[in-house]
Amino acid sequence: MLEVTPFGEGWGLEYEGGRLPAAVPGCVHTDLLAAGVIPDPFLGRNETEVAWVGRREWTYTTELDAAHGHERTDLVFDGLDTAAELSVDGRLLGRTRNMHRSYRFDVTGLRGRLSVRFASAYTEAAAVRDRLGERPAAYTEPYQYIRKMACSFGWDWGPTLVTAGIWRPVRLEHWSTARLGRVRPVVTVQETVGTVELHVDVERTRVEAGLHVEVRVGGQTARAPIEGTSGLVRVQVPDVRLWWPRGYGEQPLYDVELTLLHGTGVLDSWHRRVGFRTVELDRRSDEHGTGFTFVVNGERLFARGVNWIPDDVFPSRVTRERYRQRLERAADAGVDLVRVWGGGIYESEDFYDACDELGLLVWQDFPFACAAYPEEQPLRGEVAAEARENVVRLMPHPSLVLWNGNNENLWGFRDWGWEERLAGESWGEGYYLGLLPRVVAELDPTRPYTAGSPWSGSWERHPNDPAHGTHHSWEVWNRTDYAEYRAHVPRFVAEFGWQAPPAYATLRRALPGEALAADSPGMLHHQKADDGNGKLRRGLERHFAFPEGDFDRWHYLAQLNQARAVAAGIEHWRAHWPVCAGTVVWQLNDCWPVTSWAAIDGDGREKPLWHEVRRLYADRLLSLQVRQEGLVLAAVNQGAKAWSGRVALRRMTVGGAVVGGAETALEAGARAVAVVGVPEELRPQGPKEFLVADCGGLRALYFPAPDREIPYLEPEFEVTVAPGTVTVTARTLVRDLLLQADRLDAGARADRGLVTLLPGERVTIGVTGWKTPDVAAARAALYCVEPSR
Repeated sequence: MLEVTPFGEGWGLEYEGGRLPAAVPGCVHTDLLAAGVIPDPFLGRNETEVAWVGRREWTYTTELDAAHGHERTDLVFDGLDTAAELSVDGRLLGRTRNMHRSYRFDVTGLRGRLSVRFASAYTEAAAVRDRLGERPAAYTEPYQYIRKMACSFGWDWGPTLVTAGIWRPVRLEHWSTARLGRVRPVVTVQETVGTVELHVDVERTRVEAGLHVEVRVGGQTARAPIEGTSGLVRVQVPDVRLWWPRGYGEQPLYDVELTLLHGTGVLDSWHRRVGFRTVELDRRSDEHGTGFTFVVNGERLFARGVNWIPDDVFPSRVTRERYRQRLERAADAGVDLVRVWGGGIYESEDFYDACDELGLLVWQDFPFACAAYPEEQPLRGEVAAEARENVVRLMPHPSLVLWNGNNENLWGFRDWGWEERLAGESWGEGYYLGLLPRVVAELDPTRPYTAGSPWSGSWERHPNDPAHGTHHSWEVWNRTDYAEYRAHVPRFVAEFGWQAPPAYATLRRALPGEALAADSPGMLHHQKADDGNGKLRRGLERHFAFPEGDFDRWHYLAQLNQARAVAAGIEHWRAHWPVCAGTVVWQLNDCWPVTSWAAIDGDGREKPLWHEVRRLYADRLLSLQVRQEGLVLAAVNQGAKAWSGRVALRRMTVGGAVVGGAETALEAGARAVAVVGVPEELRPQGPKEFLVADCGGLRALYFPAPDREIPYLEPEFEVTVAPGTVTVTARTLVRDLLLQADRLDAGARADRGLVTLLPGERVTIGVTGWKTPDVAAARAALYCVEPSR
């Protein structure tokens, strides 16, 4: 039987003539940080002080003893970051140049000093660039020349911390006769019968040995011989329960146990969990253009999505528990689809396991983003090898429903001046429209593939045409007001978003001792977007009087504006189902403390946006919208049952008077949208008035003017506290009240975000992690919209 020996202990990192303890898995930065050699790069402006780390060569060493009773011993690295040379007592084992692959070396009988020497990623990238020529990119760092996590070179939300190291587990595998080299599971279901088809490749030390495999799934077994180095075994499971995305059903998972045998002796085994479901991507043409609708088990879905970036710029620090916590927060917010963005990594099994269990659909980008990528060697062979390995590795997961070729590269070629600069040089099209779809079709035929995001499906149309396929909506954040989201109905919005600073306690930890201001040195360093603060300011000034010199007010309004911007898009697009079939918010998470588009900041604290997404992605959503026919009430029902009720409409003044009212019936079918016109006499007349719609505990509000034009009264409210709660009772209109719980205690959390109270209304906010409840402290941590001054 194959024996595994973990090999993560006893490693050292050579530094300044000595040897520092090294954690494996880990990276150079985390080892230097643990040894006190470098400061925490997440704090202040320390990022710039540690830039030298990514510019030099590093060597890890340990003692290897591969003497064992088996015929063969392999040294297996699940991940090496990135350009490495491995040797034992000076004898070369091999070289690597791809962070996204695993590596296996025959070390049978070897003893001695094992050395893993990493070249600087900059040095490796420069060598490839010199060989293949310049290629344009959205950023100046050379990430397109090396198969490495692109965002370690920095992004418009991330620091430039260029890593090196043994970033995934390493082990010794001892075996005799044969071992399982690759198992490729093809899982299908027809009516109530599930089929698991395992394509098995083996590696042998004894060519003549007779081998067979046995598989067990759901109480069913099957056997098949291995002919040479490959075999196929198929098992059918009757009466299977279907795996569904969250909100549509349960997520039953079936254990698959495969055993490799020589006679009756077990040589090796393989275990995974699978789920039985079908997935299609409906890209048919219709009167609106070209669709992009996920269909799971025959059910058409509006995808309620978020974009996922690496949760730490040092990915080896992300534990199984941390993955689970982040993804549970996504599920708690009503999310049912997570897009793994192409500037990051193929995540660990822990990520996909959690998605399987939580019912979160996964859209997986291949790791290409915002650059022209050379298609010649040595990169082409690496791309093919990593794609083949990771497609097979991730195939068992029922949550995985889409392979995507790249992020924004097809768009970049057409719109960002690349075509002229490239002058016929390769840039990645052969990957996205050739190599990658062939790999997916050959190895994973049950899942759809799309060439990129955005992608209209054809060069005959603009790649980012909102009427065809996937669309990225960035003109709004970059140049206009979020009201412009309502001007279009894309078929599928795969990226859109609005920036805001992280939680106050996150800023206090990241910028110790700094007098916080929107443009203070630390704040500017932790703002990586081009003209990010300028865009934040212009976005605020369209709605509010800018709070010059008042950081706390700026912080609140920026977070409020982020929530409102995302709400403007999702309310509009969900109300146009089935023409629009999904929204994927940019972004769920951060990799460090930064002003960004994230709903959960780099310290894991939820911004008001997270709470707003929870409202926006609920099965039932009520909103008031202006359309060509006038003001309407849109009721989105993504539940399995029809939604029937009575809607109470009130036309009110900001002083609290009700100047008109009516009730109307609401009937929204299952998985459908109902639109009801608002009577003319109930439409607000000028900035002093607004409309309220209430139905079954849900509320929609419509204010016809930006806040800076609305003559609000000074907000008045009473505050009471009790263990675990803060209660606010409004005397006047209190718009977008927010308790910033982390101002009470760095560990405190509130159970709700923004809430608007009408005069006389009350809200009780649950608070955890606040040890000493105090009315004055609670009042100081409460913010709301105030009259313009």
